[in-house]
Formats: sequence, C-alpha cells, structure tokens
Amino acid sequence: MQKQMRDFKKYDIWSLSHSFTLEIYKMTSLFPKEELYGLTSQIRRASASIPTNISEGCGRNSDKEFNQFLNIALGSANEAEYLLILAKDLQYLNNEIAENQIQKINSIKSKIYKLKQKLIQQ
Repeated sequence: MQKQMRDFKKYDIWSLSHSFTLEIYKMTSLFPKEELYGLTSQIRRASASIPTNISEGCGRNSDKEFNQFLNIALGSANEAEYLLILAKDLQYLNNEIAENQIQKINSIKSKIYKLKQKLIQQ
C-alpha cells in the first residue's frame, strides 16, 4: 500500500534510539584504547544502526518495506544489548550504568516491536 513519506524525526522510537546512541558514544569514549577497533567500534555501530534503519525505513514507499528496516533495527538493538552485557562483564562499565542502558535498549526493542505490530495490522 502506497503511503506518503514519513518524517522519521516525528517518531518517538527514533528520538529514543538517537539519544541512546549519543549516550553509547559518550560511555565508550572511556573504554580502553585497545578496544577502539573492537568492542568500542562494534557497540557504536550497533547502536547507530537502530535510528539509521528507522530513518531509512521511513523513506520507503510501503509498510512492508518499512517493516523490513524495523526488523534490522530490532536485530541491531539485540546486538547492542549483548555488547552492553559483554562490556559489563569485562568491567568496562559498572553494573548500575550497564543495567540502566540495558533497560533503555529493552524499552526501545519493545517500542520497535509495537510499531511493527501496528504496521502489520494496517
């Protein structure tokens, strides 16, 4: 079904995932320098992939295509969650900060899932 172009900046889920990405960039600047091309790079890419795919999906013509990009965003959110757990277990993040970020990513995942459900029902 043909839709008018969506403005990704109007989506709460985009704003939340963009803020999450900014926080990840700040947090990872404190990671050990030897992780720059490893965990630091990987968690930054995974987190940035979430709002990036939401943005890209908004530029597509159909709900089906948008849904595909939301699937990719959801996969990236799962990847970011795992990488936060890894960073915590490597003691690059303290438990409180890690748990706070994991709560945020789980909220983002839930909202992506709900948006996907709305698209399917239309």
